[in-house]
Amino acid sequence: MEITPRSRWHRLLHPLNLAGLLTWLAVAATLPYGSGEQMALRWGSALLFLLAFLFAASYERPSPQRSVALLVEAVAALAVIRLAASSGVAPALLVMLAAQVAMSWPLRITLVVMLLVNLGMYLVLRDVHSHPAAVVLIFAGFQAFAMLTTHYARSAEQARDRLALVNADLLATRALLAERSRDVERLRLSRELHDVAGHKLTALRLHLRALAGRTDAAPELALCEQLSAELLGDIRAVVHCLRDSGQLDMDTALHALAAALPRPRLQLQLDADVQLSDTAKAETLLRCVQEALTNSARHSDATVLQVALQRRDGRLLLAMEDDGQLRGEPRPGNGLTGMRERVDEQGGSLQLQRAASGALQIRVELPA
Repeated sequence: MEITPRSRWHRLLHPLNLAGLLTWLAVAATLPYGSGEQMALRWGSALLFLLAFLFAASYERPSPQRSVALLVEAVAALAVIRLAASSGVAPALLVMLAAQVAMSWPLRITLVVMLLVNLGMYLVLRDVHSHPAAVVLIFAGFQAFAMLTTHYARSAEQARDRLALVNADLLATRALLAERSRDVERLRLSRELHDVAGHKLTALRLHLRALAGRTDAAPELALCEQLSAELLGDIRAVVHCLRDSGQLDMDTALHALAAALPRPRLQLQLDADVQLSDTAKAETLLRCVQEALTNSARHSDATVLQVALQRRDGRLLLAMEDDGQLRGEPRPGNGLTGMRERVDEQGGSLQLQRAASGALQIRVELPA
């Protein structure tokens, strides 16, 4: 998915990025002080750092482009620290860098990266500052605070996303179970009506018919026999209706599945002639949509997932496509492998492909 100007600005308004911009402004305010001969180099390095910072902030998830931007940030920050060593504020740029690195990589990798960056800061300050080690230690403490704060915030977001997936799974499963419970209750009622009321009404009708056939029978007996026949027919119609109405509500289950996820948003097109009474088949379709939602959220930064469920030529067709952009061809992981196994168990087929726009396309066919 291309990053639109609106989404780019939306990400730049993240509190972490706003704090970074304020920090850059504070450092920029000290750049005019010092040697005028290096003014252009100081401002050039500071502006290069700012551009790399904004470019990295426009990527919500780790990517090669973001990694290159962070490397440019590190080089530009060290240049500013060297050229504006007298201000004593320039190392604050590395605090911004530490927060962004912690947002991209695990804590162990972040610690190694920032250790190397701080070693670089010591080397660039060694010849221009009287106490380079003290400066490095002071700002390393600020970096550690920024790294830990960002790390735990990132962990909390990931835990929230995992919880949202589990909650969505439970909501969808509950919807299917509730529908199945209603189906079981309808079946029980139909059996009771057929076995108890139907049996007794049949016996009553036979007795009334026998009485109505006698020469001394009152006209009311014929009427009673007629009413009992009509009542028996009505009960049989109700039993037939109860047995045939045991269809699962896929619309409710699918919307319940997507409701708990912050993104992508589900756009569902469900044909009116799609009726499912097989719980196993309904669960297979449900899990396919669930995995598509998960993949779109994790791997393609999609905001909308379009899902269409149709019945054609005795087959159920499930088509799913998001508005994101995959990084490379889709590679089946545990989730997609499990999806394929579920479809194979139902005698169906699964197709995965990457559209020309970069979107993930999933096609599932099941016997109706």
